Amino acid sequence: MADLLSILRSRFGFDSFRPHQAEACATLADGHDCLLVMPTGAGKSLCYQLPAVARGGSALVVSPLISLMEDQVGKLSAQGLNAARIHSGRPREESRQACFDWVEGKLDFLFISPERLRVPGFVEWLAKRKPGLVAVDEAHCISQWGHDFRPDYRLLGGRLDLLRGKGVRHDSGELPPESSQTPVIALTATATPLVQRDIIEQLGLHDCKRLIHGFRRTNLGIEVVELKPSQRADAVLEVLVGARPSRPQESGPEVRAPLPAIVYVPSRKECEALAARIAQSVPCMPYHAGLSAGDRDRAQAAFLAGDVSVIVATIAFGMGIDKHNVRTVIHTALPGSLEGYYQEIGRAGRDGKPSRAILMWSWADKRLHEWFMERDYPPVKDMRALWGALSNRATDLESLASELNLDVSTVGSRLDKLAAQGGARIDAEGYVTRGGDKWIDGYQRQLEHKRDQLDRMLNFAQGHGCRMLALLNHFGDPDNSRACGRCDVCAPQQCTLKSFRAPRPRELAVLRQIMDALRGRDDLSTGKLFRDNFEQHMKRGEFEDLLGALVQNGLVTTRDDMWEKDGRVIQFKRASLTDAGLEIEDDLATAVMLPQASSSFSAPEAAQATKPSRSRRSRKAAEKVADPLPGPDPALVDALKAWRLQQAKREGVQAFRIFGNKTLDAIAAAKPRTRDELLNVPGIGPAKLEAYGDGILEITRA
Repeated sequence: MADLLSILRSRFGFDSFRPHQAEACATLADGHDCLLVMPTGAGKSLCYQLPAVARGGSALVVSPLISLMEDQVGKLSAQGLNAARIHSGRPREESRQACFDWVEGKLDFLFISPERLRVPGFVEWLAKRKPGLVAVDEAHCISQWGHDFRPDYRLLGGRLDLLRGKGVRHDSGELPPESSQTPVIALTATATPLVQRDIIEQLGLHDCKRLIHGFRRTNLGIEVVELKPSQRADAVLEVLVGARPSRPQESGPEVRAPLPAIVYVPSRKECEALAARIAQSVPCMPYHAGLSAGDRDRAQAAFLAGDVSVIVATIAFGMGIDKHNVRTVIHTALPGSLEGYYQEIGRAGRDGKPSRAILMWSWADKRLHEWFMERDYPPVKDMRALWGALSNRATDLESLASELNLDVSTVGSRLDKLAAQGGARIDAEGYVTRGGDKWIDGYQRQLEHKRDQLDRMLNFAQGHGCRMLALLNHFGDPDNSRACGRCDVCAPQQCTLKSFRAPRPRELAVLRQIMDALRGRDDLSTGKLFRDNFEQHMKRGEFEDLLGALVQNGLVTTRDDMWEKDGRVIQFKRASLTDAGLEIEDDLATAVMLPQASSSFSAPEAAQATKPSRSRRSRKAAEKVADPLPGPDPALVDALKAWRLQQAKREGVQAFRIFGNKTLDAIAAAKPRTRDELLNVPGIGPAKLEAYGDGILEITRA
């Protein structure tokens, strides 16, 4: 350790290690394989860079993003270390020279993209010089159970064997002992226990030491607010440009500027539009994959230098970005997984100062993700058609796309998923051959896992407990015995967007009903509680809002539970009264505060006067007195049916293929006037909105 500390000071300019760095450095320097899971900004890069210097050999670093490589190479070069990189953005001559420099021992570090390992002869060339260690950065990309799975990463284990000296015989013909193999460190900030096991297995790590540290972010306050898509741009401006006049900023140690900030949006179109609005008030630039490489580089450089205060970006931005003073991270839509969400909010407050992460969401976000999932993970019959079009004879993407009557990008996306399950083989030039026939079960498990990730993200957004504790439990962090004290649940007075109010009379009646039902039965499934007592009177989301208010005010506690159906694990929650909930009697009106944004509803008068009953008679009685929902406007239904008939004739299909009668009735009842309102109508998804939204809105606005 004395030698490592000396190297830390002399070569890297630090007086001491950050928490947990010393253990990781010592593990790798001693030649052990290692899986290191540490939060974003905790200093993972040093945990392979310093041991590489200590071991006196060249280090090979596999990294998934060009921006990440460029950043690391620049920093290492500034410290006097010889570092090079090989990726698709580098000139061929410079990449060739980097290969020669590696073999001749002129480099301390060589960074490569995983795709380069596909190139015939590339691994054999690198193996001419055995590395002192191998580092696999963003290692969650290896696992099909991770949030950012990449097929080329999945194959790293077999391709690294030669580099590690595994299976390479001495001149005597004997195989070297395991202890003489090059050590490998896999690094990531986001890995659940399932992903951790998969990383170790796929990389073939020997006697691997797992160093899992600190998912808790003590300086980060998480706020989750349900907003319609049409409200979110204004909310972003409110956070970044100024507080509402009625809600002045609180004084005290929590006062903080909201800038610099990263705003994550779900689409390129929204990225451009929101960045333009923000730029009218503060320096702001967009960042998404549709921009040229030069534009993306300029936006990133301006943000890192402080010339731009806000970056509005798709998820293409952020991995490996080393900016310590980001104060706010905003999501304007529900992310697809908790792992991705945790990684993105981890870019706030890396300097340890108070920072905030704000998540805006609604049920429309779930439908959008489901649409993307249907697009990206097609039915098995479509994947079987792709597999059947392959053979032992190599073919290219364009030929496959033409044969299947699909566009090239769709075929490429499906091939990646097929190759990940062993159903296809893709070489470095992009030519494809058929793989094995045992891919279907793996593909279906992967699809179920994607659905589960979305369900878990939705459960988080709807959650009523400490936000940080929910994340710690998801990642299996043992530091889960205390609440964070900073999120919208623990410290509602510190919320940026949320404000709170006393319950209205009918809301208060339902709150009392929930309390009465839980007095009668402890540890009750929240789904059963809703179905037996409230399903006829209110929407599930409204019920969850009120149950959540009881949780947040300390009167009810919930716990996660699960059951298995058809091989799929179904998660649900159970609710019980706390000691405070058991003791409270008539002062519920002053004991519970509701978020100001909560939608009101019309609860039946019978629900206010009686305790809940599970009998069919009481349900029917409640139905009779329940406030009727607005019915469809008959004239509007007729107009929509006429439009549907004309549309069907133009497309040459039957009318019901455009929309069913139930969907038309729902549109006529809702009378949407905007695209966001139309997307909230049952039966309207993103594809239908894109195809028919403008035509429908012309009718409903008339």
